[in-house]
Amino acid sequence: MRAPEVAGLPPIVGGRPTVLILGNAPSVLSLQTQQYYGNPRNAFWRIAGELYGFDPAAPYAERTAALVERGVAVWDVLQHCRRVGSLDSAVERDSMVPNDFESFFDSHPEISRVFFTGGAAETNYRRLVRVSARVTYARLPSTSPAHTRPVAAKLAAWREILEL
Repeated sequence: MRAPEVAGLPPIVGGRPTVLILGNAPSVLSLQTQQYYGNPRNAFWRIAGELYGFDPAAPYAERTAALVERGVAVWDVLQHCRRVGSLDSAVERDSMVPNDFESFFDSHPEISRVFFTGGAAETNYRRLVRVSARVTYARLPSTSPAHTRPVAAKLAAWREILEL
């Protein structure tokens, strides 16, 4: 039996982003809510709220608007794949289809820094997407509750986003 098909969410992006945060593929809860980092135990919104000065408990539209206002875009590496559950390790390797990053970067030439939310996002991006020489790439700790590193330690590492 084949694993179910997982289709990604559209990017969170505004007019002139300078930073792109990339996950691997949306979780089951994110797909159910149609919201990035939809699992309430995921630390993404707590960390982003701390970094960019907004309420992580605000309605989703307000949180995404806060990121857009600060020049931050959010997307996933994979446009679609097959996976049982939410773990990146459960994604069937031969099913991975990346998003169209060439068009995305052409439409958003101000993006100069890409941050991966964990190892799977970075590995799959580097394997499936042509890496741009004009962009700086860095991997940050996963915000997933499956990665048990304390949120304070994750936040300290994520502060790299604010450095120019």
